[in-house]
Order: sequence, then structure tokens, then C-alpha cells
Amino acid sequence: MLKRFLFCVLLLGCAIPALATAADGKPPVWLVLGDSLSAAYGIPQSQGWVALLQQRLSDRGYRAQVINASVSGETTSGGLARLPALLARHQPQVVLIELGGNDGLRALPIKIMRQNLQRLVDLSRQAGARTAIFQMQLPPNYGPTYVTEFADSYPLLAKRNDIALVPFLLAPIATDRDAFQADGIHPLATSEPKVLDAIWPALEKLATR
Repeated sequence: MLKRFLFCVLLLGCAIPALATAADGKPPVWLVLGDSLSAAYGIPQSQGWVALLQQRLSDRGYRAQVINASVSGETTSGGLARLPALLARHQPQVVLIELGGNDGLRALPIKIMRQNLQRLVDLSRQAGARTAIFQMQLPPNYGPTYVTEFADSYPLLAKRNDIALVPFLLAPIATDRDAFQADGIHPLATSEPKVLDAIWPALEKLATR
């Protein structure tokens, strides 16, 4: 009984910072922890999907302050190293995790990537934030086994943790070569609204007025 009581106290204590921020009249903070796909690589920050998300939330009457903590080239390990300080500084009510793509492109072990993603989810939830994880995909040249295990990691983690799974960012433009920059990986600014449209239904469920 005592152990259960102490657990409840600890859980409440972890959630207090985020709840207090939401209750003090300030907009809930949304923290985006991602890689170059969220960092607006090669285009103005104001034209990336994260900035467009802030605008859409505001236009539709949702209260939110979106903080983009994405870094080009970021891996799950890098995100894990940065997240505790970000949680302490911003006290977010929502954490969006868009990581793993660079782990896959470097053919890093799937097991380690999954462990890192799980830890990112755990830290976010311990801080009292609602959490969503973004589905990521790899090109087929990494081999069917690795590509399948990589892609399966995201719905597996979403189901295990009962959190939102956001569709793959590039799904609506993946077959349109003209939608990408010269590197064939990062969307043009004109493609970013389509990216947001694809993930908006999942993100809107996390929003509050």
C-alpha cells in the first residue's frame, strides 16, 4: 500500500510542471523533437511544416506555442541526450517525436533505436506531456529485413505505449520527384503544406482550445 502511495506521489510530482504551465494562462507548449525533416532543412524556417503547424493551430482556435527543437542530422541518441534539458526548460504539454530516420540511414541497430525511442517516450510522459511518435520509412536498398523491422518499430512502440502514431511525413509526396530539393530527400517549401495536411488529422487530436 505504501509503495503504491509513493508511486502516485512521484507520478503526480512529475506531471506538476506541465500542468502548472497549462493552468497559468499561457498557451500549452508543443515540443517538436525531430531531424532535418522537421528542422526545415534547405528552406526558410517559416515555411517548414512546424511553423505551418503553429499557424494552423492558431487559425483554428487552438491554444499552443510550438517549439521546434529539431536538428538536422539528429539521431535517436542525440535526441535522447538533449531531451531532459528541453523538458526542464519548456515544460511542454505535448511532445512530438520525429526521429529514427538518420539511425536507419546509417544502418544502426534496430534494437538500440527502439530502446532510445522508448526512453524518449518515457521521459516525455514522466514530465506530464502527451506524446506522439512519427512513423518513419527507409528506401528499399537497405534490404527487406532491415527496412521492415525499421518501419515496424513505430506502430509497435505506439501500441505498446498507447500513444498517437503520426503518418510518415513524406507519404503524400514520396512519388513526386519535383516535390523535393536537389538531394531528393528534403521537401521543397512548396511541398511543406502537403506534408502538414498528411499529419494534421493525427496532430489535431492532441490540440486544445
